[in-house]
Amino acid sequence: MSYVILGRAIKNEYLAIGTILGTVGLAVSLSGGKKEAPAHSGKPTLEQVKDAVKFNASSSEEEEFIKKFVADAEKEAKH
Repeated sequence: MSYVILGRAIKNEYLAIGTILGTVGLAVSLSGGKKEAPAHSGKPTLEQVKDAVKFNASSSEEEEFIKKFVADAEKEAKH
């Protein structure tokens, strides 16, 4: 089957391919462009996380234990 467009017979296959390529081309052209870089404060990511996470310890002993545990785990991860 075919359609008559501007006096010419166009097959369905060509219309389907044109529609798919047009949709993909439009999507690619609209998704392109300059991307804004995330704002960094100059600190490494690990330091940013340490500053953002607060311990909810019920006592100062528990807080010290958590800090010591995290420091020991970081030492083991580096080796």
